[in-house]
Amino acid sequence: VDESISRGARDAASSEEKFSKGLGFECIRLSVADGGVSALRLLELRVPPHTVASLPVQLECRFDMEGETLYSVKWYKDGHEFYRFVPTDTPQQFNFQVHGVHVLMSNSTESQVTLRNVSLDTTGRYRCEVSAEGPSFQTVSDHGDMTVVSLPKDGPQISGGRGRYQVDDVVRVNCTSKHSHPAAQLMWYINGEPADARYLVGPFHHVNSYGLEQSTLGLQFRVQQHHFQRGDLKLKCLATIFSVYWKSNEESVEPDKQQRAPALESRESRAPPDKSRADRV
Repeated sequence: VDESISRGARDAASSEEKFSKGLGFECIRLSVADGGVSALRLLELRVPPHTVASLPVQLECRFDMEGETLYSVKWYKDGHEFYRFVPTDTPQQFNFQVHGVHVLMSNSTESQVTLRNVSLDTTGRYRCEVSAEGPSFQTVSDHGDMTVVSLPKDGPQISGGRGRYQVDDVVRVNCTSKHSHPAAQLMWYINGEPADARYLVGPFHHVNSYGLEQSTLGLQFRVQQHHFQRGDLKLKCLATIFSVYWKSNEESVEPDKQQRAPALESRESRAPPDKSRADRV
């Protein structure tokens, strides 16, 4: 009976808190014991802002009970509960079916939850809610947003280059990053310097039936003598997706020793197989 009363009081307290949050403020309860004040504290919430599809990801919720007794820890995705830890129950862990969320129970505790095989559907807002037992029935929570990224299978590819270039010729090349989500951001560099915006064409995007995007950015400019001051003309394309993907490819135009028209060569094709320039910067 006492346990039923305690849980009933908890539900009422939780309803009151949700009502308070709906009005735009959060009600924080403090309990007085032995002449002092105790307050449940949520110390840190770790939800990675970006993660890669098919990999596991760990969510962390660190808290200090400050003398209180833990009642439960609950995790939500977009408002739907998917994991609960109640130390007094058997079993202590509960897993609820939520689309896009697959909990690795063997690696989840009261302070961390591991999600396995994340997908684009795992993207969302994650909230940790920690509650204390009576008489305080304190509840604290925090949230973080996570975006799952689907990476392209290969690095960016440069196409459209001619076999030879001379001064006053026009360079017209494209850089393409294959299907990903979201689309890769592309940048062109000429001899190590960002290309002038006037030289850029695009970007252009193509979405396939799976919702993945291919991005293409063109580069068009007239070759000048100063482009060969360092011996060759280097064209590099960099593709990035947030902080989880950063790859580039580079081609160069090298004048021959007889001062004939310089030939366009791909550094990727001339380098040994284990030193491809289509690699991380």
